[in-house]
Amino acid sequence: MQAGINKPMAPVAAQTAGKAKTPVFPAVLSAPLRLMPASMHSRLLVKTLNRVFAEELRQGELDFLQDRVLYISISDVGIRYTFTLKQDRLQAVTGNASPDVHLEGTLYDYMLLAGRREDTDALFFNRRLHMQGDTELGLFVKNFLDGMDMESKKLPAYLESFVKKVLPYYEKLF
Repeated sequence: MQAGINKPMAPVAAQTAGKAKTPVFPAVLSAPLRLMPASMHSRLLVKTLNRVFAEELRQGELDFLQDRVLYISISDVGIRYTFTLKQDRLQAVTGNASPDVHLEGTLYDYMLLAGRREDTDALFFNRRLHMQGDTELGLFVKNFLDGMDMESKKLPAYLESFVKKVLPYYEKLF
C-alpha cells in the first residue's frame, strides 16, 4: 500500500485549472446525498453490482478484489463508495478501513466513462480520474471496466444509453 493514501486528493476541479471547463455538480443539489451515511451508499452500490456482475463473480473475474478495499469517490458530489470482495460477493466496507486503492473523479467524468464517450486511459492521462494506492490493483479495476461487454449487461447497457442522452443536458446546465 502506498504511503499517504488516506490523505485527501486535491479537488479535481482545482487540478484542471486552465484547461477546458468541465461541468461540476452543484453542491446545493448534492446536499441530500451527502446527508446519507457513506456506508448506505456503499451497500446500495454493492447490492446492484452483485446483481449486474453475478456471472463475473461466479467465474472469478473479480477475484483481484478478494480482501482488498476499493474506495471510489465522486469529488464534486461529495460521496464515496467503499467495498471489497469476500466469499465471492462484493461487500460494503464500514468504518475506517484503509483502502488499497482510491479512485476519484467528478460525476461528469464517471458519466463520460459510463456513456463510453471517454475511456479510462484518456481520463487518467488527462488527469481527470485519479488513482492512489496499489497501482496494480487499480490497473486490474481499470482493465475490468475497459473489457466489460456492455452488450451482455442489461443494466449497464440501459445506463450507458441513459447517460448518453443526459450528458448533453448536463454539459449545458452545469
